[in-house]
Amino acid sequence: GGRIFVVAGPAVIHAGGREALADIVRMGLVDVLIAGNGFAVHDIEASLYGTSLGLSLATSRYVEHSHHMWAINKVRAYGSIARAVKEGLIKDGIMYECIRKGVKFILVGSIRDDGPLPDTIMDMLLAQDLIREEIKKGVDLVLVLATMLLAIGVCNMLPYNVRVVVVDINPMVIAKVHDRGSEQVIGVVTDVGLFLRCLQEALKALMSGSRQPKGAHHLSGSPS
Repeated sequence: GGRIFVVAGPAVIHAGGREALADIVRMGLVDVLIAGNGFAVHDIEASLYGTSLGLSLATSRYVEHSHHMWAINKVRAYGSIARAVKEGLIKDGIMYECIRKGVKFILVGSIRDDGPLPDTIMDMLLAQDLIREEIKKGVDLVLVLATMLLAIGVCNMLPYNVRVVVVDINPMVIAKVHDRGSEQVIGVVTDVGLFLRCLQEALKALMSGSRQPKGAHHLSGSPS
């Protein structure tokens, strides 16, 4: 019954976790999404072209390196992600589900961003203030998915008693978050796409009353 934040990097899209995370949002299990410009760009690119950074999400083959720029320009023409969803440009994905479910999202920009998208906040102090406002409203669990910089930034703003789970293929990311004083962090070293698909199945099983979700042994280490 507590508030759940998801802090996500673009590797969620690259690694094939997009549909699983979109489904988790659809289930009503995400209250706040914090991400960078690239995360939203590649999610929207996948919706429009079926690619992420120009690679087909279906075949992993190179298609077109400009797809993410085309996606940015299309959304900018609509003025916002919400309007692009409401007028039918974006028809699926994580940002689509956030708009449909009314999930608060904060897209934090940087100097290296393409575009950026019209919803991306380029004022870092404003972005920090918006994140703090959401934290003050209450947060019980933060799920950090494949992003080191946002993991460190957000965790530095959290009270010590907030549970944090950091998922990353690189164990150094978890170590760096720990080293900066976030001792409450639980680290999961695995592929973020695999993690999200297993989490999706586990949550569906819990919500349907089933005991053992399909594929749960992949993360638990039990025999297949």
